[in-house]
Amino acid sequence: AGAGSVRGADPRDMVNSDLIVIWGCNAVATQVNLMKLVAQAKRTRGCKVIVIDPSKTGTAKKADVHLALKPGTDGALAAVVMHCAFRDELADWDYLQGMTDDPQGLRANLMDKTPEWAAEITGLSVVQIEQFAQDYNATKRSFIRLGIGFSRSRNGAHNVHSVACMPVVTGAWQHTGGGALLGISDIFTLDKTLIEGAHLTGNKGRMLDMTRIGAILNGQESDLLGGPPVKAMLIQNTNPMVVAPDLHQVHKGFAREDLFVCVHEQFMTETAGMADVILPATSCFEHDDLFSAYGQPYLQLATPVIQPFANSRSNHEVICELGQRLGVKDASFTQSPEQLIAQTLEDSSYPDYQRMVSDKWLDCSVGADMQYEQGFDWPDGKFHFKADWSQVGKNHAGMPGWPGHWEVTAKTTTETPFRLTTPPARHFLNSSFTQSPSSLKEEIRPTLRINPDDAKNLALVDQQLVEIGNSLGAVKLHAEITDLTQIGVLESRGIWPGDAFVGKIGINSLISAESVQPCGGAAFHDVVVWLRAA
Repeated sequence: AGAGSVRGADPRDMVNSDLIVIWGCNAVATQVNLMKLVAQAKRTRGCKVIVIDPSKTGTAKKADVHLALKPGTDGALAAVVMHCAFRDELADWDYLQGMTDDPQGLRANLMDKTPEWAAEITGLSVVQIEQFAQDYNATKRSFIRLGIGFSRSRNGAHNVHSVACMPVVTGAWQHTGGGALLGISDIFTLDKTLIEGAHLTGNKGRMLDMTRIGAILNGQESDLLGGPPVKAMLIQNTNPMVVAPDLHQVHKGFAREDLFVCVHEQFMTETAGMADVILPATSCFEHDDLFSAYGQPYLQLATPVIQPFANSRSNHEVICELGQRLGVKDASFTQSPEQLIAQTLEDSSYPDYQRMVSDKWLDCSVGADMQYEQGFDWPDGKFHFKADWSQVGKNHAGMPGWPGHWEVTAKTTTETPFRLTTPPARHFLNSSFTQSPSSLKEEIRPTLRINPDDAKNLALVDQQLVEIGNSLGAVKLHAEITDLTQIGVLESRGIWPGDAFVGKIGINSLISAESVQPCGGAAFHDVVVWLRAA
């Protein structure tokens, strides 16, 4: 929305940073490569590290400063930092006037976004806010690593845009080790025509929203996009019976007698348990693949290191065999993985297959353009402080253009007074890991992190069975009384399969499948619940 593309500063430049802000990201669990760069910057430059996260994560424990703001208030914190930059004359006006759409408009819009205003919204103190603003605005080599976590809210896209505006105001983009990074997927220019079969479909197929799978399987017309009901599914690389929101609707949909389900999997997941046919799938160690990334600039080629176990097949093999049985004559359905990858590399003007085999990876960074030195990626070359959300997604009605706090998150009430977040557990980055004995041994069982003050008010004790719920349902799990989470905020780390819970249904049964603006997706960290002893 601001920069005009999905790319950002080269993460390897963090070693040249004097301040690193890790915002909404538990990097010690999800991005160990990032933490290596952080450690090097601290060791060689004395870099200060600030973590912004509602919970005291493993990453927060490694930081010099942890700012535990309320979930969904990131935009307010970004706005007040920029307010202070203008107030304290730390904004880079030369950069602003040459590289942005309307800096004067931004300044005017932020005039009332004071530390006192932000303190009331975020739950941080005025002192914390002022110190963070001073640290950030006075440091040119400041690098913000944005996590995906805080985008999983009804105001998530707006919050991300607000944070992305900060290094533009200070001119941090002009300095090596400065800028921001959420993702850099747009630096990869892979021509996926063959891989995705775009030359065959002519864009005639429906593209249905995975996070709305419950509504889709239950025949919600608006989610079916004017097409017929879904009567058959081939499921690869996902476990919707566990990971989708509004699980009661998902389970109801999968229970339809007229729905044929084929699941291609490595484990007997909850979704595989609902299948009419199960096909064994290879792991990443058993097949060829081509990997791009969103957090580092390398295109990587993976080749098998072990033979496929028993009768397991790769996605490519299953799709090719299925296509041939359906009478598809296109050559792409007879190509080997090596041939398909080689042709894709050639069509993308990348080095050939043998070069990739020998080198293993290709650095796809775009040099100085990683810092937008030649301008941002909108036609006018400017960074857009006032976002035109119609250019980003179809569902944009009512979204504010200017950065700040957008009050659309779920509201706590006397009936549901707690906010719930559902981040990944340290050893469960996705539901596949819940099948691993070593991961299960580390995580033990589903727990609910509760602040000691909240537990005391409700007369709850550590490890007792508690119940949380809202209008969508209720879930039982064991209490973990800890100051790692703040008052009024509960945290359930996962994602555990349903059979790990007393009630045999997982935490996502409490999460709405409401489609988040402007591009869809679910508000996994924007949930309000009640809490009581089970």
